[in-house]
Amino acid sequence: MTARPASAEACLAIASNAQRLACYDAALGYSAPSPQQADQAAQAAADQVQQDRAQARGAEGEGAPQRIGELFRRDDLERDPVARATIANAGRGSLLDSRWELAKDSKLGIFQLRAYKPVYVLPGFWTSKVNDTPSSPNPNNTVGQSQELDSLEAKFQISFKTKVAEDLFGDNGDVWIGYSQVSHWQAYSSETSRPFRETNYEPEAMLVFRNNYSLLGWKGRMTGLSLNHQSNGRSDPLSRSWNRVILSVGLDRENWALVLRPWYRIEENARDDNNPDIEDYLGRGDALLVYSRSGHELSLTARHSLRGGDRSHGSLQFDWGFPINNLLRGHVQVFDGYGESLIDYNHKATYVGVGFALLEWF
Repeated sequence: MTARPASAEACLAIASNAQRLACYDAALGYSAPSPQQADQAAQAAADQVQQDRAQARGAEGEGAPQRIGELFRRDDLERDPVARATIANAGRGSLLDSRWELAKDSKLGIFQLRAYKPVYVLPGFWTSKVNDTPSSPNPNNTVGQSQELDSLEAKFQISFKTKVAEDLFGDNGDVWIGYSQVSHWQAYSSETSRPFRETNYEPEAMLVFRNNYSLLGWKGRMTGLSLNHQSNGRSDPLSRSWNRVILSVGLDRENWALVLRPWYRIEENARDDNNPDIEDYLGRGDALLVYSRSGHELSLTARHSLRGGDRSHGSLQFDWGFPINNLLRGHVQVFDGYGESLIDYNHKATYVGVGFALLEWF
């Protein structure tokens, strides 16, 4: 909870518009409307704009198409800043708004670090089947000699993003850059000097738009388009990498959030492609479903190749974050299927991890 300022004057020195507004709200005891109330206000404002537009058309009459065209050459919202601001605040406070600053009054400015994916440390991460001879259809990326690996290791993930441009299209359209890193550490393998078995690096650039539509009881909040690179930074035969263009569609309702992400892999030269069949294992899209309530967060991530027969592969990952005390959260992760990491992209196994989290999805 934000501490209440001593007075409203104490907020004057805050540079960020959104943070300054939050300071004034706290100083004056203002409570922001719920996402549902924000949606209702936005819909009422949109309806009023449509009604005013219809009345203006009726006043012009049927015989003046040129004058009507001139009247509505600019968007009605440009002439009604109150309605525009109300519509732009649709969904303020929703789950997806809290992570992507979609509503007008949720925006916190550029070049400030934000949470992206969950940040956690799993000291215990066990697999049912060790991949001691990683392989690929490219002969240059197939390991000939078995590696000494323990089935129990440690895993951790860090992830953050920052906004580099805001409101490129009126009051919509933000550009984010993000970075995620997942490491698998053979922390209990003293015989082999406890090496890092695999680290996946994932920089990304994203263009995100705010939406406001209804679909089967869900509210469409965002659409994003991103350029994504993922690699393990290793030399042959252990090198793995790919580049994707990803479309993201985000919806939420009350304590639920759903993000659908189909993607297209950017093709590489066949000679340099160290995992040419990666789409048939890591998939051509994924879906993330999150439920968050009372400090507990449950998420399910599903991937699939979207192909049949011998090319039909996928995975499921379940995560549960829960409070231990005011400062510490527990985290449990279960993964089953192909591609828990890039080096294991065509390796199927079950993984179970237990540890701690600093940040969850929401």
